[in-house]
Amino acid sequence: MEIILLIIFGVFAGFCGGFFGIGGGTIVVPLVMSMGYDIKTAVGISILQMLFSSTFGSYVNYKKGKLKVDEGIFVGLGGFVGAGFSGFIVSAVSSKVLEVGLLLALLIAILKFFKSNLNYSPKNPSNFILFIIGFCIGAFAISMGIGGALFLTPILVGFFGVDIKKAVSMGLFFVIFSAVSGFISLAINGHVNYIAGTLLGLGSLVGVYFGTTTSHKIEKSTQKMWLLVLYVSMFLLTLKEVLFG
Repeated sequence: MEIILLIIFGVFAGFCGGFFGIGGGTIVVPLVMSMGYDIKTAVGISILQMLFSSTFGSYVNYKKGKLKVDEGIFVGLGGFVGAGFSGFIVSAVSSKVLEVGLLLALLIAILKFFKSNLNYSPKNPSNFILFIIGFCIGAFAISMGIGGALFLTPILVGFFGVDIKKAVSMGLFFVIFSAVSGFISLAINGHVNYIAGTLLGLGSLVGVYFGTTTSHKIEKSTQKMWLLVLYVSMFLLTLKEVLFG
């Protein structure tokens, strides 16, 4: 039964990952915790799943002409370097602190994205600024089992006026870098359940294909609305785990 649940959760997480431009950890960590895994194990499972969904989803976006690799490379490299510290952070910080940190980060993302204007004129942050943004997100997000696009998309849209569809594609591409680095760091520190992560990852390959193709077709305002639904749902599920888990 657990195997079936992991595959189903993987398909669902993959679809959401492709549709929202996230690695799927925002979905996976609360769901896996609801199955009885502690947050540190859930983080490792989530990161392994991201390797599957983010790589394949970015390939689909690239083939469809929605992803420009040169536009996401510097924020991705920052995420790669920052995520390298995640294994040490997970080992040093208590589970309760990680849970509360995830809760606060979700709340901030909800508030910032809700206020964002999809018609802002885009700004052009320097490559250095993009690297620093990626570094901070990589270290912070991977430590909580999420790829970082959950935070990157509101930053790109809310602060820099990046087109939401471009931000979604860049977010999923960013997850490749942070997930690879985070996986290495977490594996070294013994926080990866390879079987559960692989089952989720295989399921996510199916989901991410349909998620990315659906994302390409819908209106920007509709996509923003569903992103807010995602953020609020994950906030409530994480809040439940913090209070009653």
